[in-house]
Amino acid sequence: MSARLLLQLLLLLQAAAAGVIAYAVARYAGTGALLALAAGLAAVVLVRALISANNFLMSKRAASPTPDEFRLGPAARLRLFGEEFRASMLQSSWIMPRARPTQRIFPDSPAPPVLLLHGYGCNSGYWVHLMPMLDAAHISHACPDLEPLGGDIDGYVPAVARAVDALCVASGAPRVIILAHSMGGLAARAYIRSHGAARVARIITLGTPHHGTSLANLGLGANARQMRRARRGEAPESDWLRSLAGEEDAATRALVTSIFSHHDNIVAPQTSSCLPGARNIAFGGVGHVALGSNRLILSCIMHELAREEAREE
Repeated sequence: MSARLLLQLLLLLQAAAAGVIAYAVARYAGTGALLALAAGLAAVVLVRALISANNFLMSKRAASPTPDEFRLGPAARLRLFGEEFRASMLQSSWIMPRARPTQRIFPDSPAPPVLLLHGYGCNSGYWVHLMPMLDAAHISHACPDLEPLGGDIDGYVPAVARAVDALCVASGAPRVIILAHSMGGLAARAYIRSHGAARVARIITLGTPHHGTSLANLGLGANARQMRRARRGEAPESDWLRSLAGEEDAATRALVTSIFSHHDNIVAPQTSSCLPGARNIAFGGVGHVALGSNRLILSCIMHELAREEAREE
């Protein structure tokens, strides 16, 4: 099953739940139709907000220590939750259920083309906020969907390889930059393990659990199992993550730039995104889904892309 179809089915389920609640309110409380419908929608939104709040609570239990410069006060924590909840609702309820893989080519652009890889439970729609910025900078890019939804991460490698080759051919560039959110960053590293780095100028990961995340213990599918992390033990990462790391050399790690947030509500501990030998860039006050829409993160991504363009010249 694709993420698109799953999200569409979940939307139908939520709409049905809102309808049942609205019917019950209208019948047993004697309210008007509009008020009853508002009550039904409010109940669904409240449940979604509780789920988001629970993600923050679970990630806090396994959180890494937050450096002093990234500690938040009450108002900043409220903004963190609000931005993450808004991003999650917008992506899962509007953008991703309608998204399709896209490719945009600027033939005369000197910038390396960018392959955008989404994370677990998402699809190409995750990058909707970044793509207009890439268009404005005349940077060629492509957004494939990694399917099936719960597939093995190594199983995504052939699709990544085809996308890399197709983007190189379409743009005329010898190499691409892979920009990957969450699980997509592990798929990018798995691609390098299988195909080498001849066609990759840089890998930029965004909130990727390079050492696993405790919340993956609740996830479904082979990919979730590969991203699992134990809370205790000398080797908390999954066997798959340890194998992936063990087959990388210093040159491969030097290709990676890891951007992450000390307040990620899905990757816990948050320092799991720190990859030894890579260029690690830390932020605070941004949740996992909001990494793809937060203006400071988007600005950082564009800066890193410009940095790589200057290096390629």
